[in-house]
Amino acid sequence: MHNIRMIRENPAEFDNALKRRGLSPLSEMVLAIDSSRRLKISVSEKERAEQNKAAKDAGLAKANGDEKEFQKLRALVSRKKDEIQILTSQARDEDQKLYTLLMGIPNMVSDEIPNGDSEFSNVEIKKWGKPKKYTFSPKEHFEVSGAQPGMDFENAAKISGSRFVILHGAIAQLHRALAQFMLDTHIQQNGLSETWAPVIVNEAMMYGTGNLPKFGEDSYQTTTGQWLIPTAEVTLTNIINGLTVDESSLPHRYCAHSQCFRSEAGSAGRDTAGMLRQHQFEKVEMVSITTPNTSVEEHSRMTKCAEGLLEALELPYRTVVLCAGDIGFGAKVTNDIEVWLPGQEKYREISSVSLCGDFQARRMNARYKPEDSGKPEFVHTLNGSGLAVGRSLIAVIENYQNEDGSITVPSALTKYMGGKSLITHQGKLN
Repeated sequence: MHNIRMIRENPAEFDNALKRRGLSPLSEMVLAIDSSRRLKISVSEKERAEQNKAAKDAGLAKANGDEKEFQKLRALVSRKKDEIQILTSQARDEDQKLYTLLMGIPNMVSDEIPNGDSEFSNVEIKKWGKPKKYTFSPKEHFEVSGAQPGMDFENAAKISGSRFVILHGAIAQLHRALAQFMLDTHIQQNGLSETWAPVIVNEAMMYGTGNLPKFGEDSYQTTTGQWLIPTAEVTLTNIINGLTVDESSLPHRYCAHSQCFRSEAGSAGRDTAGMLRQHQFEKVEMVSITTPNTSVEEHSRMTKCAEGLLEALELPYRTVVLCAGDIGFGAKVTNDIEVWLPGQEKYREISSVSLCGDFQARRMNARYKPEDSGKPEFVHTLNGSGLAVGRSLIAVIENYQNEDGSITVPSALTKYMGGKSLITHQGKLN
């Protein structure tokens, strides 16, 4: 949600931010509706003042026995009342029109992020680890023989349709171990508060984080009008929906391991093989609620939290800052962390860490009370994957595969695997 006062005072800056996203200017349309709404409110207030005066004068005329003047003024009061009702209704309609328009406009991107219209303009800011050199041709995760017994795509498709998987045995245990490792690291080392939250939310919560109104087709809606979350960002961020908290309580730092659901509308034909793009998947999500003057530092901290997990797993990765044309709807700046997948011989996204500024807070009316007892201000919100569990499983399988089809268990995970350090080519823990 945008600050209408900012658009009034800086229409060119607003339009330029949209232009950087590849969008047409909208300030003229926004301000036309805003001006019409404000005019109707102003006129209705003037009419109300005249109505009040006429009512007072009518009372005096009645007291003085001037029936003719009384009837004239009473008629004026009635006419003003009707006019005020019409103007108020029109102003209300204009207000809803403005609200609807603003809710569909993406966040203004940060001046510091690069220009560009696609992922090819994203800028690498860090690279860690070197891809392993194999004495054989590494396979994609679903081709590794040690993983195949634990990934049942056929029965998942029978039960639920395409882009689902059933995990069995050692692979299911490895998947669970990754989630547990991520949670433990965030709680014990990164200072996040573990949170368990619903995966079904009310529609207002989806509006609050910017998943609605524009992206409804990307998520699943229940017959009751509620929604399955596409990420725990929705539930964790909305914890502060409608609240005003003390500045001293900030930052709020949450993490949650949850099921996530995405319809993947418009993605037919892309990454359909294996587990890379699923309708149901798991993530460990990080969300921070901060003051405006600490949010940039928090964004850097959250990025390091996600990167640290990959370093502990000894998985090569790179971090890129997204350009203005590739950034998400609600973000001002986003760092994507991409893990190396030897089976594809490319880096693939495993985490996006975004600073949203006060964009979501305005949609949720989420504020904090400054310690100096000043006027409540909007909080800043941030979110990031820490990490996508399924994609982490893919990365471990592909990077730790051996020539015979077995998979070495990363040392950081052996304690979660009963001390076992190998998944054999037959899919058994050893």
